Amino acid sequence: MQRIPFIFKNFRIFFALYPLAFLSFNLSGYDVVLSSSSAFAKGIRKRKGAVHVCYCYNPMRFVWRYSDYIKKENFPGLINWILPFVLSPIKCWDLYNSKNVDHFIAISKIVSQRIKQIYSRDSIVIYPPIDTKQYAVSAIDGDYFLIVSRLVGYKRIDLAVEAVSRLGLPLIIAGEGPSLAQLKRNASANITFLGKVSDQKLKKLLSECRALILTGEEDFGMTPLEAAASGRPTIAYAKGGALETVVDEITGIFFGQQSAESLMKAIEKFDKMDFDKKTLRAHAEKFDKEIFKDKIRRFFDENKIL
Repeated sequence: MQRIPFIFKNFRIFFALYPLAFLSFNLSGYDVVLSSSSAFAKGIRKRKGAVHVCYCYNPMRFVWRYSDYIKKENFPGLINWILPFVLSPIKCWDLYNSKNVDHFIAISKIVSQRIKQIYSRDSIVIYPPIDTKQYAVSAIDGDYFLIVSRLVGYKRIDLAVEAVSRLGLPLIIAGEGPSLAQLKRNASANITFLGKVSDQKLKKLLSECRALILTGEEDFGMTPLEAAASGRPTIAYAKGGALETVVDEITGIFFGQQSAESLMKAIEKFDKMDFDKKTLRAHAEKFDKEIFKDKIRRFFDENKIL
């Protein structure tokens, strides 16, 4: 697919070809296939007798949660009208291929519930790994809040832009995406957009921020753990994976409604609280990559896959 002209800048246009791309892989020489899938990778072909383990980030969001996904993407009206017809065969394809997976591993409890609801399949939960050694706790306490995210509609970065604009607080946003121009138009002078930043810069931002802000409903969400590994709490929307990565009033706080007003109340509450950096770091270490490796190995051993 990399040979298709303009695909890297317009990859969404070609999404209907992705199933064919994964079907084209020749995996006949393998006894075990471990797919890492948020959409299409679970559709690979395996040889007879082989075992397919799917580490599933979520059933296809744009197919199975279409209304939530599309309402904030600002696609032209014609595309919004056509998409349901294009997605219908992909939905059938996804259901069919889910039956060819021998074992599902879900990244979170909420994703495990969706796998059961949509595919009628059981799964176990093994949380994604974080390399805690890559993050460090800093003695420098900055005065800014931080968002680290792709700038797409369903992440609801607009809520944070509105909330901190009204409160007059400094906010740094690291990330790129199609919502950038709209967010900049609505942002006040106290909001800084950095675009894509280096890993080194990101680690510094995480270790010195007052708190990370997470406004979207995440399937899991790594950034709260990256912040915790850096000794910093998270102000998170109380839904989805954040309920599994943030411990209320210990490693962060929640806001209950996906609105600027609810987020503002949480920020005002946060201002009156203190968080222990060592406790935050210890929480992140429960999700370390070595623990992840051990759980994956035990899963394969217990199911006699290798």
